[in-house]
Amino acid sequence: MNLRRDLPASLVVFLVAVPLSLGIAFASGAPIIAGLIGAMVGGIVTGLLAGSPLQVSGPAAGLTVVVAGLVAQFGWETMCLITACAGVIQLLLGWFKVARGALIIAPAVVHGMLAGIGISIALAQIHVVLGGLPQSSPVVNLLGIPKQLGLVNTQAAILGLLTIAILIIWKKLPFKAIPGPLVAVVAGTVLSILMKMDVKRVDLPETFELTKLTPPEHWGPFITAVLTVAIIASIESLLCAVATDKLHSGVRSDLDKELRAQGAGNLVSGLLGGLPITGVIVRSSANIIAGGVSRWSAIIHGVWILLFVLFARNVIESIPLAVLAGLLVHVGINLVNLHHIKELTKHNEILIYWATVLGVTCANLLAGVGIGVGLSVFFLLRRLSNTDVKMAQRDGKWQVKIGGTLTFASVPRLNAELSKIPAGHPVEIDLAVDFIDHAAFESIHGWRQNHEKTGGPVEIDETHEQWYKPAQAGTPRQGKSLPAAAKT
Repeated sequence: MNLRRDLPASLVVFLVAVPLSLGIAFASGAPIIAGLIGAMVGGIVTGLLAGSPLQVSGPAAGLTVVVAGLVAQFGWETMCLITACAGVIQLLLGWFKVARGALIIAPAVVHGMLAGIGISIALAQIHVVLGGLPQSSPVVNLLGIPKQLGLVNTQAAILGLLTIAILIIWKKLPFKAIPGPLVAVVAGTVLSILMKMDVKRVDLPETFELTKLTPPEHWGPFITAVLTVAIIASIESLLCAVATDKLHSGVRSDLDKELRAQGAGNLVSGLLGGLPITGVIVRSSANIIAGGVSRWSAIIHGVWILLFVLFARNVIESIPLAVLAGLLVHVGINLVNLHHIKELTKHNEILIYWATVLGVTCANLLAGVGIGVGLSVFFLLRRLSNTDVKMAQRDGKWQVKIGGTLTFASVPRLNAELSKIPAGHPVEIDLAVDFIDHAAFESIHGWRQNHEKTGGPVEIDETHEQWYKPAQAGTPRQGKSLPAAAKT
């Protein structure tokens, strides 16, 4: 522990976490106190067990749409049970050391999922900014904006738009030590009090009681919900841990340990009536920028939140809901990251990104992710099948040069090209490939045997690495050779 650096950093993270946690709870359709419980547990419980020492956990915007849908479907008491069970799943995944496997999902899908969630949040909360209520889906929210503009609540709109304006302007000012969300929420709240605005405000329960966990009526949808929360929370936390490692030069993250810590946090948060938690890049980066050097900055920030809930209740209840909605509109828009879009465009994966975004916003989160993963697999197979086959006939002999990677995905094209060679003609095949799987070997070898039966001799020369000959001899190679530098 380094209190000289971790204590000031914990205060900064606390000031960032409180308004965001309140806003996320509001957008999720959960009790407002659930956001603060999740933030407190994310700091103390997950912080004590963390495998990523500088990552800060708490309620995250990435789960907002999922939680809102599940609260509407199951009710809040069952949602808490879903959170606790998702934590158990994360604990098991961490113990089985599968954390690295979560990173196999293409970045285009992850960024598209977050962008779709961000758009969904912004479209819903813009109605609250204008003094109305969010509708059932992003599409309905979008189509309902013109009608809502005709029913605008002027006072709520002033507070919401002021909050958004402060957040945009604050980024361009040199006061990095003071969190923008805190400034925006304080300014909007103070204005509403001074002007005696008649707007809806945060409403906390009179006393804190443990939420009674209610089992579901139908277990099939419940299990699906548990797996959905566990998988999304795990992926988001692990990606955040990797991103956090890039922001500092200290100890690297132990991803399996971090996944277990996230599981413990969600188990406790669910049992206490809190929101699901994940690693949050906004809080983690604020922690690092503020000088945090160990897990204690996250832990102490959780203690600050606990003290805030116990002794500053009146402060929380003075915050207008329109101010929190403005904060969430800004958060949602910022989940559509232009830098990611540019990078994905360079790498020809932008179609996967936009397909995921459209799936999340027009259908639901699982459908969007499913579309994104499906497209990723499709493009992977397409790349694997993109084998270079060149054929020419010289002096009565067919010369075939095959380059690239030969896999099962290449077999249809390979067969189509080789079938163009007339029966009985001599053939010379140059294999300049870096890999041949069994399906591709069987295709070439079977064609060679059939062609030789027609009287056409076939010579195969491997000009790069030996793949065909070992397979022909019954001892196929099991993997690619390492570069020379890697062998030393």
